[in-house]
Amino acid sequence: MTKTLLLCLAFLIAPLAGAADKSPGTGTPLRYTFSWPLDAEGLKPRGGSTRGAPVTLELTPSPEWKALQAPGLSPQERDRRAILAMAGSYRVTFDFLEIASYTAADDPSPKLGPYQSWGTEKVYVDRNEPGFVSLVHILEMRIAGKDGKPGEPIVTKHWRQDWAFEPEAIVEYLGKDRWQRRPVPEAARRGAWGQTVYQVDESPRYASLGRWQHNASFSTWVSGDTWRPLPRREWSVRKDYDTLIGTNRHTVHPTGWTQEEHNLKARLDAQRVPDANFPYLGREVGMARYERLKNPDFAAADRYYAATKSFWHEVLATWDAAFVKHGTLTLKGPVDKLGLFVPLFERADEIEGGKAKGDNAPGIRKALADIGVLN
Repeated sequence: MTKTLLLCLAFLIAPLAGAADKSPGTGTPLRYTFSWPLDAEGLKPRGGSTRGAPVTLELTPSPEWKALQAPGLSPQERDRRAILAMAGSYRVTFDFLEIASYTAADDPSPKLGPYQSWGTEKVYVDRNEPGFVSLVHILEMRIAGKDGKPGEPIVTKHWRQDWAFEPEAIVEYLGKDRWQRRPVPEAARRGAWGQTVYQVDESPRYASLGRWQHNASFSTWVSGDTWRPLPRREWSVRKDYDTLIGTNRHTVHPTGWTQEEHNLKARLDAQRVPDANFPYLGREVGMARYERLKNPDFAAADRYYAATKSFWHEVLATWDAAFVKHGTLTLKGPVDKLGLFVPLFERADEIEGGKAKGDNAPGIRKALADIGVLN
């Protein structure tokens, strides 16, 4: 699993040199706009260049969408059904573009080029309670070879999103590998849902509050200003800024959902505040489109999820307990950048293969201690 995780991340996330002339997942010529039209010769898209197995999109409204549209629901219940409607099997495409640069560079840098990638993944309802829903994303990708035939499935845990109604506290990112558990005042949380996003190893990524709005065309939730660590697509090519600061919008519609981001690229000083001398390098927009699949085959992802679900719950509970105890945690470095997730994925690999021996707790505690969580 660890090898397949790294391979999958390379296909899905890491910028690939020369991966610029085909649409992700299709192999057809790229069409892109809004990307420095007068100086775009060297700004071809970067991102995944692989082709996937053919899929069929579901073009009729999903049962989850119909349940969301039912009359007579309480506001909280309609919100909850919107969150549940994000579960399912999807083709996902990712598009990011730095739309404004505030640096004094004479020419647009290749790092300003559009980022485009793709994946196929299943979103599982991990917990479903009246005031809490947890969704786990599992990638299952079949990469087409030179002969056009899809290979064996590549399966790995991707990310988790937890939704809590009127949460009493959220864990926010403070920049430079530090997170803090912050109580939410009663007035601020009234009627709001908090979304907490976790990375592949259940380590925290970001959290914010927002309120759902509904109409007959879509349901949408918009966060407040949210700090986030740099994703792989950025830290693999950028060394000149520290943190993304922006908003996150989830919009559910009849055949899928979208996630929009509007971010400033911020430099932080030693006190973890935007550097007064030059705080922001640019602004980016991002769009992830989750298109529901018809008759999908995610059998390998189903097996992985079923086998490792309890293990990842243990990992998450250890993180939660650390934040309750300490309030603020500063890691030794970025979890994904330093490969700090590897021991946990190796254990999940053993569990899935039926080779795990002994309790999970000692290995989980050691993995988190190694990155500074339990010290």
